[in-house]
Amino acid sequence: MTLSQLLLTLGAAGLASAANSWIVPGAAWMSTSNTKIDAHGGMVIKRGDTFYWLGQAASHNVQPYMYTSTNLLDWTPCKNPQNSIEWMWRPKFAKPNGQFWIYGQVDRNVQALVSSNIADNYQIKGSKVTLPPNGYTYSDTGMFVDDDGTWYLLTSADHNNVQINKINSDGSIGSRANVLAKGAYEAPGIVKVNDVYYLIVSGKTGWRSNPNQMFYTTNLNGGSWSGPYGIAPEAEKTYNSQNTFELTVQGSKKTTYIYMGDSWDSDGGPSSNYVWLPMKVDTGNKRVTLEYHAQWKIDVNTGEVSFPSQKRRYEAEHAEISGRAAVADCAQCLSKRGVHKIASDSEITFRNVTGLGGRQWVQFYYRVDNREAGEAHVFVNDEPALNISSLNHRAGYHDIVPIELDLREGAVNTITFGTSGSEDSGIVLDGIEVVED
Repeated sequence: MTLSQLLLTLGAAGLASAANSWIVPGAAWMSTSNTKIDAHGGMVIKRGDTFYWLGQAASHNVQPYMYTSTNLLDWTPCKNPQNSIEWMWRPKFAKPNGQFWIYGQVDRNVQALVSSNIADNYQIKGSKVTLPPNGYTYSDTGMFVDDDGTWYLLTSADHNNVQINKINSDGSIGSRANVLAKGAYEAPGIVKVNDVYYLIVSGKTGWRSNPNQMFYTTNLNGGSWSGPYGIAPEAEKTYNSQNTFELTVQGSKKTTYIYMGDSWDSDGGPSSNYVWLPMKVDTGNKRVTLEYHAQWKIDVNTGEVSFPSQKRRYEAEHAEISGRAAVADCAQCLSKRGVHKIASDSEITFRNVTGLGGRQWVQFYYRVDNREAGEAHVFVNDEPALNISSLNHRAGYHDIVPIELDLREGAVNTITFGTSGSEDSGIVLDGIEVVED
């Protein structure tokens, strides 16, 4: 078996239970049942002190699956599946009356499910329907509820329209309130701030990420749209993600807006992950931008966002280096020195790394010029190799890649970084930081 085959085989084995102390964009996110969260193309709704995360389960024939949390970190599976229905894409919650509704796309039409209990016993409600007023079929489903309690179904309708329909009080799809006809867009979501509606959409590029865009209007019912405006640096391609929902957390000290995105694998399968990030809303200029953080969390009571404050750093230039790899100047590196020319015969070994004992986040600082030419991996103590990209989809796309590893207590750990590719991949390792809080 080749090294690359070994890494692919062992990558999935590295998905152990996460401590869920941080939201880590692109990383594999585990539930409290030690299963990988499988709720893509979904949304989060809060009832009382509990958040409910609904999405499509790629590992279960795209059935609607649900998880609950009180802190947006630790998610517990509900009784799943919610219904025996399969191939329901991008399911979304609504509560237009006394019952709970799920709307999703089945065979490019709207299918509704209904229950008296938000977390269980959803039944099919009626037959699949097309979109009023023109009977359009569609691909992606979004959802928004306005301040007056009116629910709106957002769809990327065929004919390259992003359409917004009211949901009637009986749960049926009502009249069209607005439409965006400014290009080929999908994956719609809306956040409202200071009476301005910000619509975030993705380009139509299949499972491949692209620079998602924002439009805005001051009148959701028939108003014109201004835009498009990028929500992240174009080269980042929305940090390798696609929009699915904008979550508003109203805390006692501030209101925080959260971008929920999917980091898809090559076919939207079970290895897909998530990119959740705080959003900055510039109300004066009417712009929305994503605030990228490798690790972050939110206090759901105060609405405040925080980041790791205690980290122990180890420089790559001081590590044990073998093979063709060598220390050289690096303008982007913290110490202005880094390890270059890391090929398949090279290893960079950090010894006497201090751990707290158990699962712990370790941030790898490295750059990749050609992600397709090489695949980074890591060995921890005497454990098998772990493919970094299988643990975090940001690997190769961003300078800081956190992954969760098993570390022993004390300064007794050995962490070895290598690659299965050639030096043409242009990997430069800056160092590692072990998160201690």
